[in-house]
Amino acid sequence: MQEDIFKTFQGSYQKGIFTVPTTFYFSIDDIKKTVTLDAEGCRVEEGKTVEDADCVCKTSAAMFNRIWNDGYRPGIMDFMGGAIKSNAPQLLQQLLVAFGK
Repeated sequence: MQEDIFKTFQGSYQKGIFTVPTTFYFSIDDIKKTVTLDAEGCRVEEGKTVEDADCVCKTSAAMFNRIWNDGYRPGIMDFMGGAIKSNAPQLLQQLLVAFGK
């Protein structure tokens, strides 16, 4: 299911939210993706294609699905409790906005 979500990224990306190239590395159970967003578009690549992503997000498939499809918005306890691990939670919020979430 998460593979299907990533396939929708290019079609649902709202240009202009990210004005400079910003990289995200997602580790969702056994799925690994690098997503690059900029003023003009979105690129999704298999695996980790950058050494240091601007934002790393590690979570379970269930949590990712809940956020993406069910409209759940994680709170501080999701991060503090380890359900979501990220070096830049604020960029994750901006990412949701860029995809109309």
